[in-house]
Amino acid sequence: MKVYLTLPVLNETENLEVLLSCIEKQQFQQWKMIVCVNQPDEWWHNPIKLNICEDNQAAISWLESRKNPKIQVIDKSSRGNGWKGKNHGVGWARKTAMDEAALQAEPEDIIISIDADTLYPSSFINSVISGFEKHPQAAGLSAPYYHKLTGETIADRCLLRYEIYMRNYALNMLLCDNPYAFSAIGSGMACKANTYLKNGGLTPKLSGEDFYFIQKLRKQGNIIIGSGTYIYPAARFSDRVYFGTGPAMIKGKSGNWDSYPIYHSAAFLKVKQTFSTFNKLFISDLPTPMDSLLKETAKNKPLWEPLRANAKTVKSFEKACMQKADALRILQYLKETNQDYPESNEVRLSNFLQSSFPMDTSLKQILNNLSFDETSIPDLNAVRDFMANREMELQQMKEII
Repeated sequence: MKVYLTLPVLNETENLEVLLSCIEKQQFQQWKMIVCVNQPDEWWHNPIKLNICEDNQAAISWLESRKNPKIQVIDKSSRGNGWKGKNHGVGWARKTAMDEAALQAEPEDIIISIDADTLYPSSFINSVISGFEKHPQAAGLSAPYYHKLTGETIADRCLLRYEIYMRNYALNMLLCDNPYAFSAIGSGMACKANTYLKNGGLTPKLSGEDFYFIQKLRKQGNIIIGSGTYIYPAARFSDRVYFGTGPAMIKGKSGNWDSYPIYHSAAFLKVKQTFSTFNKLFISDLPTPMDSLLKETAKNKPLWEPLRANAKTVKSFEKACMQKADALRILQYLKETNQDYPESNEVRLSNFLQSSFPMDTSLKQILNNLSFDETSIPDLNAVRDFMANREMELQQMKEII
C-alpha cells in the first residue's frame, strides 16, 4: 500500500519546512507528496499580488532543491502556467493534486488531503491506514482537529470562539446520531483511490471544497471519524480562502460572529425528528420540521413522492431521503431557524453542555458566567478542551458514521 499526500500551496513558503519535517517523521514511509503551487496567471500583472507570485516561485525552488523523489510539484504558478479564467482557487488546486494522485495510485492506495499550515504527529498516516483497515468499506475519513493557542490574546479569543462554534455543531450532530456528524477539514480528509475515481473526484470550489467533498463521500458510504489522532491546523488571520478558520477570525476580530452562531440544541432535535420520520414517509407524506426549507430548495416540487417511486425498499428510500436532507440542507435549516431561539449564544452553549455532559464544578462556574468577549482565555480554553474531549470520546465510541 502507498499513501498519496495532496497539498495545495499559495503563499506558504514560510510553512513548508515545518510541514515537510512532519511528513518526513511519519512512522509510515511509503508516501508520495503531490504539491500544486498555484495562483491566477493574471496576478503576475497585479502589483498588489506580485509578492504572492514570487513567494510561490520560492516555494517551487525550495521544494525542488530538496531533490526528494517522493515530492512531485505541479506548477500552476509560473508565468503562463497559472490559472486562467474562473477556474482558480484552493478547490482547483486541491482537485488538481488529488486527480494526479488518483491517476498514479493503485485502487486500494489512500489519498490524503493536507495543508501547508497544519502540523501532523508522526502517527498520523498510520492512524488513517488503521481506520481503513478496520473499516475497509468506508468511503472516506475525517480526521479530528485541534487549534493550538498562539499566545496572542486577540487571535486566541477568535480561534477559541470559532472552534467552540464548530464543536457545538459537531457534538449536537453526534448526539443526534446524524449521518453527517463530522467536521469538514481540508487538511485532514482521506479516501481510497478507487473511491475517489468512482465518486467523480473533488468538485472544485473557490472555497468550501472540503465540505462538499466529504458530503459527497458520505452519500456514497460511511465516513471514519474515530481515527483518534489530532491534526493541528494553524489559527491565523488569513483571507487565502473564503470560508474556514482564517476568514472567521478576521470577521470575529471586528466583532462580527453572525455567520457562526451557537446553534440551539432544540434545532438539532428538529433535524433528528425529520430524519426519524423517513421510514414513515415511505408509506405516505407526513409533515417534518425541515419541510419548508426542503420544499423551497426543491422549488416547491414534490419532495418524497419521486423518491418513493424510485425506491424498492424502505432502506433504499431512507438513503435517498438522507441524501436529499444533506449536510448543506441541515446547515441551511439551522441558519434559517436560528432566530426562533431568543437565548444568547453563551446561554445556549451553557445549557447544552450542562444538560448533556457531566462536568466538575469549576467548569459549571465558567459556563454560568460565560462571555465570549470577556471570559479569560484560560477559561475559554477550558471550555474548548472540554468540548474537544467529549467530541473525541463520541467519535471513538462510534468510529464510523
